[in-house]
Amino acid sequence: MDARGVLIVHSAPLVLRPHIEWAMSHVLGVAYRLTWQDQPAAPGTCRAECAWDGPAGSAARLASALRGWSDLRFEVTEEVAHGRDGARYMQTPSLGIFYSMIDSAGNALVTEDRIRYALDVAGSDSDAIHREIARALGQAWDDELEPFRSMTPAGHTGMRIVTA
Repeated sequence: MDARGVLIVHSAPLVLRPHIEWAMSHVLGVAYRLTWQDQPAAPGTCRAECAWDGPAGSAARLASALRGWSDLRFEVTEEVAHGRDGARYMQTPSLGIFYSMIDSAGNALVTEDRIRYALDVAGSDSDAIHREIARALGQAWDDELEPFRSMTPAGHTGMRIVTA
């Protein structure tokens, strides 16, 4: 296990709970049972947060395993390690999935090509440049997830690993 990160399920229909735990267990090779709580920002849904350990690239595999459920809001991160950039994936029902590379200080990395594209699309319109940079940083996903994040208890991991 040379990678670690966090999965935050911001809101999920109750019926998805066992499927999310199965997907996480399948990807990471260890049985996970999450501690679920009601999500006040979306009545009838629940939330969970879990630190994980696994092989490099596990965040991408977790995001891929979870992205098919359109009613699911989640974030999954993989920390920077061993010369690798970190990763952050966010999904919302209305926006789909977003990916960004993360540096060792937790900053989102925007590539030179993406910046050049933003400048080409925006031209000399400073408002358009701001919109394109916000798009490159995933601002719309952060904005949509923020009301769900405020419900996160400080220091709560919600993780329980089950050994079979």
